[in-house]
Amino acid sequence: MIANEDLKDDIGENHIATSAETPLRADAFEMSDDQKIEAIKKDVENILHTLGMDLTDDSLKGTPNRVAKMFVKEVFGGLNPSKKPGSSTFENKYKYGEMLVEKNITIYSTCEHHLLPIVGRAHVAYISNGTVVGLSKMNRIVDYFAKRPQVQERLTIQIVEELKKVLNTEDVACVIDAKHLCVNSRGIRDIESSTVTSEFGGKFKEENVRREFLDYIKLDTQF
Repeated sequence: MIANEDLKDDIGENHIATSAETPLRADAFEMSDDQKIEAIKKDVENILHTLGMDLTDDSLKGTPNRVAKMFVKEVFGGLNPSKKPGSSTFENKYKYGEMLVEKNITIYSTCEHHLLPIVGRAHVAYISNGTVVGLSKMNRIVDYFAKRPQVQERLTIQIVEELKKVLNTEDVACVIDAKHLCVNSRGIRDIESSTVTSEFGGKFKEENVRREFLDYIKLDTQF
């Protein structure tokens, strides 16, 4: 039993992902959002009570409900497939054949090992094979997959795989640079380090195309 618990801790401390898919149970959506909020509210109450907090205090009495609503409606809202962004695309009538890069997309996610924030930027690119997608849709796809308990490697892969499906092309790339508060605020407490992950599909596996993309995201954009 101790060995198994040690293994679980080792996996979490080393931020190891066990699957490219978010691990969800088959009955994950049998409860309504309101039912989930009520159940989580009681769990948060129990956590705070166990820690010795006085839940009759005006500052704390609303915390369990606030946390429960935040989990279900906001920070973990990307678990619900009903909130997945629509995948409408448009014909590339202007025949733009070079890569399109959307850089510096803000990421707010949550480490699934310690439930602490992951904060960073995503840089996404694709080369059209006849269809294009609205720029804001790329941001929404990033945000959708970020709003769940995550591992950065998985998040990077999920963004690329979703855009491949939407655009019907393998020519998609994503680079994420993020800070993990489970590293920055606890454990080793290294406030300066960040984690960079990348996923390259199709033409982006070619050295010159990958280099062009990486050069674009280095550009210092100021207005």
